[in-house]
Amino acid sequence: MRLLITSDTHLPKRAKELPAPLLAEIPRADVVLHAGDWVDTATLDLLESRSRRLVGVHGNNDGPALRARLPEVAYADLGGLRFGVVHETGAAQGREARCAARFPGLDVLVFGHSHIPWDTTAATGLRLLNPGSPTDRRRQPYRTYLTATVADGRLRDVELRRLPPR
Repeated sequence: MRLLITSDTHLPKRAKELPAPLLAEIPRADVVLHAGDWVDTATLDLLESRSRRLVGVHGNNDGPALRARLPEVAYADLGGLRFGVVHETGAAQGREARCAARFPGLDVLVFGHSHIPWDTTAATGLRLLNPGSPTDRRRQPYRTYLTATVADGRLRDVELRRLPPR
């Protein structure tokens, strides 16, 4: 099972459209996970129409229309792994322990908000992934998203994809 993981698209504030490499990944993915801060409903409509399966949440910059369509936390069983998606997880310091306590039944937690890519594992085995942002690199050298696969009940081939400068 191939996954496309993104967050913090912030359209049309940070960019006018999603980057072509990210759009090209959508039909290749079995599941697209989006960790919030869509900002406009058109982006949600686009990903819903192009994705085989979309698992998304609203973020702190998402207004009432998006909040009406998306939960604060989403859960999905994917290939034998229990995934959670949430926008905010708080400060980087103590994140693993805090998320492991908040989401004890998960294998993988996808989160956003910071625009900073993150890939760590809590002492409990919970894998935490933040794909960064494909439209707003903030203090990072690149705009980014993640791809991964789930096979035999394991998360594999997690790859941070860097987007070319605009």
